[in-house]
Amino acid sequence: MAKETIAGLAKRLGISKASVSYALNGQPGVSEVTRRRVLDLAEELDWYPSASARALSRSRAGAVGVVLSADPLLIGTEPYSMALLAGIETVLAEGDMALMLRMVGRDPAQERATYERWAGERKVDGVLVFDHLLDDPRPALLDRLGMPFVLHGAPETGVPPAFSGTTTDHAADAATIVEHLHDAGHRRIAHVSGPHRFVHEEERVRGVRERAAAHGMVVVQYEADYALLAGHDAVMTLLRAREEPVTAVVFGNDLMAMGGLLALRGLGVRCPDDVAIVSWDDSLHCRLASPSVTALSRNPGTQGRVAAGLLLALLDTGLVQAESMPHSELVVRSSTAG
Repeated sequence: MAKETIAGLAKRLGISKASVSYALNGQPGVSEVTRRRVLDLAEELDWYPSASARALSRSRAGAVGVVLSADPLLIGTEPYSMALLAGIETVLAEGDMALMLRMVGRDPAQERATYERWAGERKVDGVLVFDHLLDDPRPALLDRLGMPFVLHGAPETGVPPAFSGTTTDHAADAATIVEHLHDAGHRRIAHVSGPHRFVHEEERVRGVRERAAAHGMVVVQYEADYALLAGHDAVMTLLRAREEPVTAVVFGNDLMAMGGLLALRGLGVRCPDDVAIVSWDDSLHCRLASPSVTALSRNPGTQGRVAAGLLLALLDTGLVQAESMPHSELVVRSSTAG
């Protein structure tokens, strides 16, 4: 059977096409009785209005864009990213908005080209931006394109925001980890971070270094890329160094922590008796590992929901606002409880 049209619904009900359109799109201009009649008939016929037609009527695309500049294989295995996207999708679904996701690898030109194409073709109403960069060119680009955006995970600065976003107190997270390791007796630790081109990693590195220095602790810094193999290689390098060995390793995410555990196992090093491990992200990986891994619980699902909510509010009101994420909690497990 051919799909019913708005004109067909109007004819069945004996009302105008405009009244049907107003009722279906939740717009004023019809009584509640008429709106109910239209919606009941649409439900009876299992009929939904065309998404493209609705978008045109609202002068919106009805979609939000996300461009992820990372290896797609890494994103697909990283619980943090998956939980973050799930939180975003939850809010967008409630607002009857679609999520347009693009994975462009590590080429910044591809990310820029995606934003330009979306803006030119009016594919999305706004975008969520992740991994704030040092001297990040994206806010200026999106402003030039007239593309509303929300930046997720910027550090807290204490000044009014120039654009909407979520903020995180990375120094507080760093202090939580370092205090735990200090209380456990560690005095020489390693910090295997993500790429330093990210503002949040710069903040984490600074936070770990400063809190450790306050306790007279030594921090050996190692820059990696969040992958399982990177965590493995970091531990192999750190433990084979001729310098005094570290007694604990802080990893920038759970995948690197798992790689570190595998390296310790291969070297015959006991965790936590010889080397303790902490992950900056908690996940099922950390809970099921042997030994289970102490980790920061940062609730990426909630972060995704807040970021998406800020973008929808920006689209509706034009209001620029920042929302601080709750402080992370350290879930202490066997990897530091020796």
